[in-house]
Amino acid sequence: MGGARVGDYFALLKPKVMSLVVFTALIGLLLAPGEIHPVVAAIAILCIALGGGASGALNMWYDSDIDAVMSRTANRPIPSGRVERDDALTLGLVLSFFSVVTLGLATNWFAAGFLAFTIFFYAVVYSMWLKRSTPQNIVIGGAAGAFPPMVGWAAVTGGVSLEGFVLFLIVFLWTPPHFWALALYKQGDYGAAGVPMLPNVAGEQATKVQILVYSVLLVASTLAPQVLGFAGWLYTSVAVVTGASFLWLAVKLYRTGADTQMRRTARQLFTYSLSYLFIIFLALITDYAMHSLGVL
Repeated sequence: MGGARVGDYFALLKPKVMSLVVFTALIGLLLAPGEIHPVVAAIAILCIALGGGASGALNMWYDSDIDAVMSRTANRPIPSGRVERDDALTLGLVLSFFSVVTLGLATNWFAAGFLAFTIFFYAVVYSMWLKRSTPQNIVIGGAAGAFPPMVGWAAVTGGVSLEGFVLFLIVFLWTPPHFWALALYKQGDYGAAGVPMLPNVAGEQATKVQILVYSVLLVASTLAPQVLGFAGWLYTSVAVVTGASFLWLAVKLYRTGADTQMRRTARQLFTYSLSYLFIIFLALITDYAMHSLGVL
């Protein structure tokens, strides 16, 4: 092994996952009541991004054995031989320390502690414990990916609130249908790696039922911002339309019996879920901005 490039180390940070972390954290920061200097806000988002990247590096360090036997992950830097495991561990630990300390110095230590807990939850609770021990790994472990908007909120306010919790809840409830849809058409990979994803343990039909249940809860949670008064008709309209599409795909998947068609529909739901969360949060901040400017 050897000869790792900068791009290989960047890949350890799971940039696609990091982009979602950054986006949801930014929305939490922008929606939070109170003032924060633009430079401090930029530092806070950078720290949250680095914390998310640190989690990814620690996850790849620990999961390099199962990554090597899964087609979706076999080309990652460690199983492909481009980066040493110890280097990934060092990178993850250094970025964890730097991101938490810098966030604390720049904003407040509550937000820094929350970020530290988020990294710990993903790297230890999810990656080292839940992922290989229970088919509910995604449900419980999904909290790690749902914390960033609350961390962004805390960077401004120094605490948490019901509004911040709603942002957390949307991402938390989105995670199971998103990843179980992936697991349905990649269950051969998870089976080979010995990861007890729900389709491999409970079967496809039980997984489709769970996807449908969580999809209903997810769409219901997206209406909470309007109910609680921090979003208006623009956001709610988007939430209703996109939520109806999400539910339609979940119902379609539930009704699908043929193996090939089932995998195709599961892939459709997984792909749609990627853009769905982005649209929901973008609509939320757009609605807020237009109300702030007096346009709505």
